[in-house]
Amino acid sequence: MRDVLERQIDQALGRLPADLVVRNARILNLVTGELQSGDIAVCGSTIVGTLDSYRGIDEIDAKGRFAVPGFIDSHVHCESTLVTPGEFDRCVLPHGVTTAVCDPHEICNVLGLQGLQYFLDSAQSTAMDLRVQLSSCVPATELETSGARLTAADLLSHRRHPKIIGLAEFMNVPGVLNKDPECMEKLDAFQGQHIDGHAPLLSGHSLNAYLSCGIRNCHETTNLAEGREKLAKGMQVLIREGSVSKDLSALASLINEFASPFLGLCTDDRSPLDIHEEGHLDYLVRRAIALGAPVAAVYRTASWSAARGFGLTDRGLIAPGYLADFLLLDDLEACAIHTVFRRGRPVSADTFATRALPTPPSGNSVRLQPVTEETFATPAAGAAASVIGIIPGKILTKHLQANLPYRDGKCHADPERDLLKVCVLERHGRNGNIGRGFVKGFGFRQGALASSVGHDSHNICVVGATDEDMAVAVNRLIELGGGFVAVQAGKVIGELALPFAGLMSLAPFETVRRDLYSLRATVHGMGCQLAEPFLQLAFLPLPVIPHLKITDFGLVDVDRFELIHS
Repeated sequence: MRDVLERQIDQALGRLPADLVVRNARILNLVTGELQSGDIAVCGSTIVGTLDSYRGIDEIDAKGRFAVPGFIDSHVHCESTLVTPGEFDRCVLPHGVTTAVCDPHEICNVLGLQGLQYFLDSAQSTAMDLRVQLSSCVPATELETSGARLTAADLLSHRRHPKIIGLAEFMNVPGVLNKDPECMEKLDAFQGQHIDGHAPLLSGHSLNAYLSCGIRNCHETTNLAEGREKLAKGMQVLIREGSVSKDLSALASLINEFASPFLGLCTDDRSPLDIHEEGHLDYLVRRAIALGAPVAAVYRTASWSAARGFGLTDRGLIAPGYLADFLLLDDLEACAIHTVFRRGRPVSADTFATRALPTPPSGNSVRLQPVTEETFATPAAGAAASVIGIIPGKILTKHLQANLPYRDGKCHADPERDLLKVCVLERHGRNGNIGRGFVKGFGFRQGALASSVGHDSHNICVVGATDEDMAVAVNRLIELGGGFVAVQAGKVIGELALPFAGLMSLAPFETVRRDLYSLRATVHGMGCQLAEPFLQLAFLPLPVIPHLKITDFGLVDVDRFELIHS
């Protein structure tokens, strides 16, 4: 280490040529907000000089382009891109994301510690700096069946791993407030380390109690008043723009010179289609600026602020002594990326060619026997029923009431009124549970959609106009070993196989993107106009997001945190 420091000193002083010099850059100074012209000198992976003239072994002429720090996605589930961490890396790093903080609780809910270890091994091989949070709520609640359970002891055995920051999003808010023993054990074990939050619509005394446990941030903020209260109470707000949860428009006015150090940007769950069509964090940056947020404050939020929030004090500025993760932009307000530098080297196809990525675990994670149309029969005492109401662009749902067609002691779908049946089938081989209910908002009058992605326990979710098509969709999903399936008139009309834990494809992200385009067009042709139909379906079983959800146990009133019995 001493020889590295000595080389850095010599190159910073100009005694030796720097390993790399980026000349003629306009550096966005995130301390002062100014644009300052000069060179960027790099020794190894560290910036050793700025705002002066340097000579280098390798030199790149920026030609007046803007230089900004690399972006940090402050909360992401890589699995939601439907590809492996290695493909996530290849897909997202060119969009300027040099660091990502991931919570692998999707795969952990299916494969447990085996899934966690796979992500840790992957994180040591990616070109970007992929940091891992230890999944705190596997399962998220006791109102669903997951494929695994991670205890405090399981998590503690990994806390010293070099890629670990701390404890991932603590979703079980009722468990915290009611002092559930397992929640208390995990929170107590990680006192003094970073703990991520997950507190949708939490306020007042309840928010105070939640924060008093050492929880530091929240990515579930969806309105301005909620964001202001959380900031006022010292909670870092991670502004999210995913494929289903789109909160940037509502929260962009939080981003200013004063508040930006207490913010971050995140994607949470973003599909390959949105990444291709819009971008990743580069999209969030240009969108925030277009919404009127100050340019320097936005770039600070996307880099330095996120770094500070997670204790990554070696990055987030283009300044001597900082990690040489930075971007050259053709246009600052449009966030038009020309070159990404990671650890002092420009990112290219060769960057990804030398990675030694781990082999994904093998085996079919869908442990479910074939079903029939009778599987989906929904007994009820009468026609009146609670119905999940989809809110496009949100994972929040409405708790609606409706009178359904009622025959022979059973409730039935009413596609003409956009009232479809939705069921969740336990797929981990634990108990064979089936939750049955109804949903409004998918818009199609014939057919069915099925998914093995169902946050967070990832049981099979199926929505349909008829029980017959729902059975065809689920049975095809079983044959695939997981994925997405669309059915109409008893025939499979579209599908995407996700054989790795029922969550991810083993194909390159370009292939997944192409197949998703085709599948989305097929579903839109069925009459469903939701931007991301399968992702919207995948969030219906998430019983930690208000207001009405469905798990393999049945309908869940999230506000009361209890099952609804018909």
